[in-house]
Amino acid sequence: MTVVVGYVPDPTGFLAVTEAVRQARWRGCAVVVVNTVDEAGYTRPTAADEVDLDAVRERLRAEGLEHRVEHRPLVPGVQASDVILEVAEQEGAELVVVGLHRRSPVRKALLGSNAQRVLLEATCPVLAVRAPEHP
Repeated sequence: MTVVVGYVPDPTGFLAVTEAVRQARWRGCAVVVVNTVDEAGYTRPTAADEVDLDAVRERLRAEGLEHRVEHRPLVPGVQASDVILEVAEQEGAELVVVGLHRRSPVRKALLGSNAQRVLLEATCPVLAVRAPEHP
């Protein structure tokens, strides 16, 4: 069994990994970190580059947890939520951890919400976290 965490390189992503580590320790299981990158590449703030993912790997190694980082490119028509849900299903996840970001109603309507989709469609419990916003 595993805890799957959707990761983006920002304070909310860091908090999501922190909660995934806490939950994995409590449950006695591994962590699988999921990061996606689309055709915009690393210019998009939601895409962690290899340096950032190496830091996440090192953090998980230091925690002494069994872990794996799934860094997957997105193909047209596939969203980050699709990848998170697929990994959770493949892993038989006990829990999925996702970060929530404040979004305008217009942005939600146009782009949808990956976290919302994971919350609604996951076949296991989902823990949603949000880092405090800084002015």
